[in-house]
Amino acid sequence: MRLPWELLVLQSFMLCLADDYTLHGPIFIQEPSHVMFPLDSEEKKVKLSCEVKGNPKPHIRWKLNGTDVDIGMDFRYSVVEGSLLINNPNKTQDAGTYQCRATNSFGTIVSREAKLQFAYLENFKTRTRSTVSVRQGQGMVLLCGPPAHSGGVMGEYEPKIEVQFPETVPTAKGTTVKLECFALGNPVPTIIWRRADGKPIARKARRHKSNGILEIPNFQQEDAGWYECVAENSRGKNIARGQLTFFAQPNWIQKINDIHVAIEENVFWECKANGRPKPIYRWLKNGEPLLTRDRIHIEQGTLNITIVNLSDAGMYQCVAENKHGVIFSSAELSVIAVGPDFSRTLLKRVTLVKVGGEVVIECKPKASPKPVYTWKKGRDILRENERITISEDGSLRIINVTKSDAGSYTCIATNHFGTASSTGNLVVKDPTRVMVPPSSMDVTVGESIVLPCQVTHDHSLNIVFTWSFNGHLIDFDKDGDHFERVGGQDSAGDLMIRNIQLKHAGKYVCMVQTSVDKLSAAADLIVRGPPGPPEAVTIDEITDTTAQLSWRPGPDNHSPITMYVIQARTPFSVGWQAVNTVPELIDGKTFTATVVGLNPWVEYEFRTVAANMIGIGEPSQPSEKRRTEEALPEVTPANVSGGGGSKSELVITWETVPEELQNGRGFGYVVAFRPYGKMIWMLTVLASADASRYVFRNESVHPFSPFEVKVGVFNNKGEGPFSPTTVVYSAEEEPTKAPANIFARSLSATDVEVFWASPMEKNRGRIQGYEVKYWRHDDKEENARKIRTIGNQTSTKITNLKGSALYHLAVKAYNSAGTGPSSATVNVTTRKPPPSQPPGNIIWNSSDSKIILNWDQVKALDNESEVRGYKVLYRWSRQSSTSVIETNKTSVELSLPFDEDYIIEIKPFSDGGDGSSSEQIRIPKISNAYARGAGPSTSNACTLSAISTIMISLTARSSL
Repeated sequence: MRLPWELLVLQSFMLCLADDYTLHGPIFIQEPSHVMFPLDSEEKKVKLSCEVKGNPKPHIRWKLNGTDVDIGMDFRYSVVEGSLLINNPNKTQDAGTYQCRATNSFGTIVSREAKLQFAYLENFKTRTRSTVSVRQGQGMVLLCGPPAHSGGVMGEYEPKIEVQFPETVPTAKGTTVKLECFALGNPVPTIIWRRADGKPIARKARRHKSNGILEIPNFQQEDAGWYECVAENSRGKNIARGQLTFFAQPNWIQKINDIHVAIEENVFWECKANGRPKPIYRWLKNGEPLLTRDRIHIEQGTLNITIVNLSDAGMYQCVAENKHGVIFSSAELSVIAVGPDFSRTLLKRVTLVKVGGEVVIECKPKASPKPVYTWKKGRDILRENERITISEDGSLRIINVTKSDAGSYTCIATNHFGTASSTGNLVVKDPTRVMVPPSSMDVTVGESIVLPCQVTHDHSLNIVFTWSFNGHLIDFDKDGDHFERVGGQDSAGDLMIRNIQLKHAGKYVCMVQTSVDKLSAAADLIVRGPPGPPEAVTIDEITDTTAQLSWRPGPDNHSPITMYVIQARTPFSVGWQAVNTVPELIDGKTFTATVVGLNPWVEYEFRTVAANMIGIGEPSQPSEKRRTEEALPEVTPANVSGGGGSKSELVITWETVPEELQNGRGFGYVVAFRPYGKMIWMLTVLASADASRYVFRNESVHPFSPFEVKVGVFNNKGEGPFSPTTVVYSAEEEPTKAPANIFARSLSATDVEVFWASPMEKNRGRIQGYEVKYWRHDDKEENARKIRTIGNQTSTKITNLKGSALYHLAVKAYNSAGTGPSSATVNVTTRKPPPSQPPGNIIWNSSDSKIILNWDQVKALDNESEVRGYKVLYRWSRQSSTSVIETNKTSVELSLPFDEDYIIEIKPFSDGGDGSSSEQIRIPKISNAYARGAGPSTSNACTLSAISTIMISLTARSSL
């Protein structure tokens, strides 16, 4: 069948236009690629791309993990132009391997596989890690233990600047400018800021957010220029540039101020302003532009008006402006035109001047324009001459004043607007003269002197004296300890200086002033005193026992130095000590000396003191510290002794040699000992300077055997001497025999006494004393208490026991080795306790010179000792010691105290000891007999039976 030729032409034309119109199988234009989808993404879709061409148009299907994706069964899946869209992707359902399949009539092709993965990062586990302990210097590993995670991985690429600052940033002066630069890239790019002109960025600049923002505060002209942001990583770098331009509104450097000028004078104003660009100026008068003409000249910020008249008065403004702003400075011009006026500036009523002096009388009336001045003396016009002149400002000046110049003076001022005058008097006084000036003096420290300053002066004038010392006024209140003003009317300026010190040397000036003149007189004061401290004390050479010193003399304070003394100090000395020298006496002209008699291997520092005929001066600054050289030791240990210790031991002790006497390093001791009477010494070396004890142990050493002992010394230089030989006994054995004949008796309810005899056989060692052990019958023996006696004492008293109690006692001998065997146990029972009731119903009577005390008898309880009598304890109120009277009655008679209070207590006594005491009774002194009352202890009754006899009944609280 044949087609019409039009159709053939059209078909050929369309086939020529594009291959797409050629029939062919599917071809992939874009295949799916791996997708990593973050679980916390705000995006709720995943797109797997698949773009295919073919003719006829291919049909697209998708497989997940080899299984067809059923678009119709799951509404979350859809295919748009071949790409697979997944809404609300789910990690569990959608993660896996996807493949795109394209089919048309020519066949089917499959794409590469693409994985859909879900990226996530879970939180760290919340359980607390256990503490890890390591020793200093060890290594350790702390594992991170990252949380569960997946994805996040992406390829590396060069930085790409996403946010950059404008190409031009106009910036005002003083403001803060911020430039921002942000770049993407992998690895994360570093951001660096720099100036394109190579200058350093100002130190005030701050960088924020990992250098992403550059902030420049207080922007100034020097901060303007091109700035670059450089983003760089291992894949490359990128640069963004921009320019900061500076601008500033005008601001005043110099403003104009109000001016008050006299008519016909000139005016000059100047204003100055800063700004960027530079400001231009213009002037206004009363708000209208002011231009250069006639007497007015304007040039930028200056305005000059010559020969001012009244029409020039008004408000003026200087205007400075640039394109960023305009500023104004305003001022008023006042033009003054008045006749002379003395109302506020009268001539001084009286002007004082001395004969031969100079005086200026001022004439300053208010006037505009400036007036012409004329002066009169009395009624006569004053003519200028070699002594009298009239200045331009109208002041009258007279030199070489004489008595004839005294009188009345009038100043007359005249201008176009009038004339005015003012009058004053000139008084001429005799000059002040110093009759007795202070004279220079030479004094010694501690003396007191008077510097005179006597004058003659016009007695109608007040006179003031002042003194200065070395250019400073003397404050007599502050410095009153040394300075005092003395003298009569004409010598009230005399200066007394008491207890003169070196600091008072110098120049003294007496200044005398009246209302017409001022004069002064000076004197120099030389103060002689002990010399000042020598200087630069140096140790030139040092040996084991000597030191060569040199120094420079200090000030002699106007008295020649006669002698030097050298002092030394060590870490072991108490302060500074004088030392022996060669020469022994150092005269004032000698500046070197050798110090002798030093201890070897001791750190010394030295100083020098100078003396003259007046006294001993202050010491110099200390020299450097230097240590003497080492030498053989010379000092032996002191107090070599010993004894004691354990069985078969010989204990030897001594006092260590002080460090300052050890003479060198490596100091130690050599201990020598031998049995008494033997010839051969045994030696041992102790290489410690702190050693003070040595113990020799050997089974052959018998108890309490005598040994001859000596201790020597040594150091790095060699051995020194031994101490004198002394006898030391070896360790004792504890006593082997028990005390005999133990006996105990009861002394009271709380005290017992125990007796014993020394062991009959000798012990192998000395007995140093005895140990008594005692315990109550109801207590355990292991809880017994112990007391010790010292020496040969064979009895002791045991106190603080309980009454009516059975006690067991035993005695042991002891020495330094320990205690011996116990004696046989003896028993003793303490006596019954003393009466617990105090005497009651105490009554006292005073009559004549006696006091009679009466009280009730105390009855002992069944478990108490019977009352054997009473003790009356008495003392005067101002007496510390107490007297005691014992009686077996219930009354006692005492002498009446004179001008003293009696303080009395009464208590019973028994075999068990003293019983309870009554409360204190105060019996008033005899001078108070007519006003006596109850004492502070107890009293409910007070009876006055007669003027000479008083009875007070007192009942103790215990009997109430």
